[in-house]
Amino acid sequence: MKRYVILISGRGSNMESLLDAGLPGVCAAVISNRPDAAGLALAAARGIATVTVDHRDFAAREDFDAALATEIERHAPDLVLLAGFMRILGEGFVRRFEGRLLNIHPSLLPAFSGIKTHARALAAGVRLHGCSVHFVTPALDGGPIIAQAAVPVQAGDDEASLAARVLAEEHLLYPRVARWFLEGRLALCDGRARLDGETPVSGALRVPHVA
Repeated sequence: MKRYVILISGRGSNMESLLDAGLPGVCAAVISNRPDAAGLALAAARGIATVTVDHRDFAAREDFDAALATEIERHAPDLVLLAGFMRILGEGFVRRFEGRLLNIHPSLLPAFSGIKTHARALAAGVRLHGCSVHFVTPALDGGPIIAQAAVPVQAGDDEASLAARVLAEEHLLYPRVARWFLEGRLALCDGRARLDGETPVSGALRVPHVA
């Protein structure tokens, strides 16, 4: 049976969506860089092993990355899912898990990489916003995009209302992509995300109906 590990830093809502999805595999552990992350208690209540690797315990980023990688490898995962994990990971870490490291980002990449995506989307006046699931590479939020979901930006939207609609799409999209990987349908090949042997373009962008 395939095994996966989820990395979180906070409340763990995307973690919950993954756990609720009945993925074809077992969640071997939930790991956080923050001991106060609310998602740790939620995972523990489900009987899932939880671990903290506190980044504040390490003087150098490379030392944190190494400790985190060692802890992940202890659980022998086929897939590592970043679910609101708010640390930039170095090249050595990323290369160690290359091809089995996924992230969900709250924008339609390559637009609005980094943080404060919803506020920046509103400031830019875009008509569509959304989320992207991608393979992680050393470039921040720059890895090959696997799938995206878009939501219209509505008149009167503020950061909170837009973020809530995007988050609802994240909870649908991320488990879908994780399932593809665990079923052996998704892979990173020659720097491209490929679904069923083909670059996943058709059907990868989902725009929800808005009445």
